Amino acid sequence: MALKIYMNGTLVPEEDAKVSVFDHGLLYGDGVFEGIRVYGGNVFQLEEHVSRLYESAAAIRLVIPISTDEMTDAVEQTVKANGITDGYIRLVITRGAGSLGLDIRKTSNPQIIIIADTITLYPEEIYQKGMELITASTIQNHPQALSPRIKSLNYLNNILAKIEGTDAGTVEALMMNHKGEVAVCTGDNIFIVKKGILKTPPVDAGILEGVTRNVVMELAEEAGISVEQVTMSRYDIYVADECFLTGTAAEVIAVVSLDGRTIGQGIPGPITQDLRERFQKLTGGK
Repeated sequence: MALKIYMNGTLVPEEDAKVSVFDHGLLYGDGVFEGIRVYGGNVFQLEEHVSRLYESAAAIRLVIPISTDEMTDAVEQTVKANGITDGYIRLVITRGAGSLGLDIRKTSNPQIIIIADTITLYPEEIYQKGMELITASTIQNHPQALSPRIKSLNYLNNILAKIEGTDAGTVEALMMNHKGEVAVCTGDNIFIVKKGILKTPPVDAGILEGVTRNVVMELAEEAGISVEQVTMSRYDIYVADECFLTGTAAEVIAVVSLDGRTIGQGIPGPITQDLRERFQKLTGGK
């Protein structure tokens, strides 16, 4: 069955979901987006995702032409129209069509696009055995060039890092910041466990403050696990007892090696497995 795509207040068949070739989202990556999960017909952390979307838009001076309540209704309407029980939502706001050139004053009609579909996750085998990572030479954007807290349509540096991982035979890659500190992976946040303490890079390391990241930290604290947001180097990952990633699509997934170096016992660790189970219980996922 063809998907129904939300386009500026109307649900249209996917073949009719089109934007202008002069849209600055296409021409310049000028826009913002959110990736959101649906579990059991319920949109997970929708308020948090919509809030971050509007903050990203405000940061690039993009005015979204509907209210947050209207956006929330539009997302839920799109999920229902496509009969999505367990799936993924891509919510996109573009700058709108304009002239060739960078002047946002010459653009109009920001486009609101909502896609709700099923999702292909990492193979179950990777969740059971853990994934391998390499460190990409492509770094996270310098925070004084573009704040990593803006979830913009321009993901080229993440794509280049992803290509490095793919070329090396891994499904993810670690990205450092401009100071050589651990930042994020191409689409996920990273955590380590050392001596029972859960650690993850702080926001000022140049990371996107992931919604799943925040949920997992809350679950850890509820479980009595100490959580620290601290600056990390690759050394900290090499010598960690456990390592895992979090993300909207990935959820919670163990990492068992970095750059060919085994992490911990080389299998998903007990705290990683516990947090994954807690997350699954929270979402009703499998």
